[in-house]
Amino acid sequence: MEAEDDLVIEWTDTGYCGAVVGIEGRNVQLEDYSGGVRVFPLGPGFLLEGKPVTLVAPTRKATSGMLRSASGSVAVTDHVARVARASRIFVEGRHDAELVEKVWGHDLRVEGVVVEYLEGIDDLEAIIRDFRPSAERRVGVLVDHLVPGSKEQRIADAVAKGPHGAHVLVVGHPYVDIWQSVKPARLGLEAWPTVPRNIEWKKGICAALGWPHADQADIARAWQRILGTVRSYADLEPVLLGRVEHLIDFVTEGSEGAGPVR
Repeated sequence: MEAEDDLVIEWTDTGYCGAVVGIEGRNVQLEDYSGGVRVFPLGPGFLLEGKPVTLVAPTRKATSGMLRSASGSVAVTDHVARVARASRIFVEGRHDAELVEKVWGHDLRVEGVVVEYLEGIDDLEAIIRDFRPSAERRVGVLVDHLVPGSKEQRIADAVAKGPHGAHVLVVGHPYVDIWQSVKPARLGLEAWPTVPRNIEWKKGICAALGWPHADQADIARAWQRILGTVRSYADLEPVLLGRVEHLIDFVTEGSEGAGPVR
C-alpha cells in the first residue's frame, strides 16, 4: 500500500492510528486525531481497515494531459468567470455547503451555480414561494435523512405538489447528518457509531469517538477534522454523489454550453 497523503492507517505494535502527512526518508509521518505527529518506518507492521499491509513510499505519477476536479469531472483550466445564474441549489446547513464546495466547487463555478444553506428545511415551502422558481430560475434542494415516513419526506412531497413543483427538485440521502456521507474508513472506522435517539446526534458521535463536544465550537472543530479527510468524490458514499450530480444537472438543464464532463 502506497503511503499517500491522508491515508488513515494503524501501527500494529501500539495501536497508534493516524493519517499520513508526509514521508521523511524511509519513514512515514502519521498525524492522530489530536494533531500529534509520530514517525514510523516504512514497511510491514501496519493495519488498513484491520488487514495487515506493507507501507511503501508513493510512486511519482506522470501527469497526463487531462486534469480531474475533486468531483471526478474534467477540470476546466481556461474558462472565464461567469455571472451566477438565477437557478440555485439549497442545502440544509453550513456543513452540507462546505462539503459540496470542497468536492463540487470547481464544477459549480464553471456552471455559475450558487449554493445556499437554509439552516433546516422546516420553512422550505415558504422559501420556495418567495423565490418564485420558473423554467429559467430553477431550485434544487439537498435534504438530510430523506426516508419514507419522515418529516423531511412530507415536506419534500408538499413542495413537489405545490404550484412551483415543476421547477423544483428535492433530493436527499438517508443519513441522519451529512457527516455520515463521508466514508467511515477515512476516519479509521469500520462504521459510524450508533447514537441513541435521546442524544443529540453530533454530540453523540463526538462522544463515541472520544472528541470534545461540550459546545458548538467543539462540534465545529469535529466537522473540520472530518472534512479534512475528504480529498475527492471517492471519499464519499455513492448515494450522496448521485444526488448532488442530479441537482447540478437539474439546475443547469437547457443552459447554453456543455456542463462538466464526468
